[in-house]
Amino acid sequence: MGKLTYDSTMSVEFEDRVLAHLQLVIAAKLRRGEAFFFSWKDDPAAGDGRTSVWLHPTIPLSFKFYGSRQPAINRAWVESLMQAANSTHGLQIIPEPRQAGENGSHGGVE
Repeated sequence: MGKLTYDSTMSVEFEDRVLAHLQLVIAAKLRRGEAFFFSWKDDPAAGDGRTSVWLHPTIPLSFKFYGSRQPAINRAWVESLMQAANSTHGLQIIPEPRQAGENGSHGGVE
């Protein structure tokens, strides 16, 4: 599990693999100066609802990975997440798509 910390006041845990893909999409949008919503389904321990935050280039974010190895990146997933981030609904975690020729369970590219 990794942790995304927003504005030093809110932290949420995601699997390292999910967090690595989110980091790529979020960094790309913020690097271009684009603000957008990011929403996720809360853990049942946190009330089992949904949370949305407004991501803006001036709001500090940190990504903490607990695994020591960089997860393989699925380019198709990054593109799908970017399309979601560019939509009116904002960035939401979507299931990882399979890549062409994939044999493994996670669809990553080494």
